[in-house]
Amino acid sequence: MWKSVKRGIIYGIAILCLIPMLIIVSLRWVNPTHSAFILLHDLDVYLSASDDYAEHIWVNLENISPHMAVAVIAAEDQRFPDHFGIDLKEIRNALSDKEGELRGASTITQQTAKNLFLWPGRSYIRKGLEAGLALIMELFLSKQRILELYLNTAQTGKSMFGVAVPSQTFFNKSARRLNRYEAARIAAVLPNPVDYSVEKPSAYVLKRQRWIMKQSGQLGGPKLLSTLH
Repeated sequence: MWKSVKRGIIYGIAILCLIPMLIIVSLRWVNPTHSAFILLHDLDVYLSASDDYAEHIWVNLENISPHMAVAVIAAEDQRFPDHFGIDLKEIRNALSDKEGELRGASTITQQTAKNLFLWPGRSYIRKGLEAGLALIMELFLSKQRILELYLNTAQTGKSMFGVAVPSQTFFNKSARRLNRYEAARIAAVLPNPVDYSVEKPSAYVLKRQRWIMKQSGQLGGPKLLSTLH
């Protein structure tokens, strides 16, 4: 009896581990039309009887301005080309600076995993799942593909997801035609896209935009993308 229960538990755990792995492997070829964050946003809109549903347009990486790609790396994860999904140095810094909180320690890979599969919040349970999924993503997906997924799933406004929507809405152009100023403006709101605005930037957003432009230049600009594999 106990052996059967134990075997069932082991099989159950194996299946639970295998399912996300298979989904992540499929992301090598399949462009997701939704994400967990988009679904949660739309559920909240539905329950509140609002009509502010998510706006999302998928754009392949080759059709996104290299300035935009570099801007999010400069803004969110400057060691993205080198780490394996988890930035141990940033985690140590966050633990030291925030007395155990892990804010600011998430890599682009972790944020992509969170956007696609998880939920908002700062619990250690979610952080643990996020880290595990990030490691699997780095194992099966290229850096370029992970960046492409991030650029298409990151929340960029109150109801905007991905960089294509703010490009068209605020700059009246495709994501491919964004210049470095516009790209840095979009990247500047990523820490809090609900409160920060691309259209009406606060002094903080404008300051962060300038900082991102400077950091992008120090990272090598669009040349940085050639190091991603």
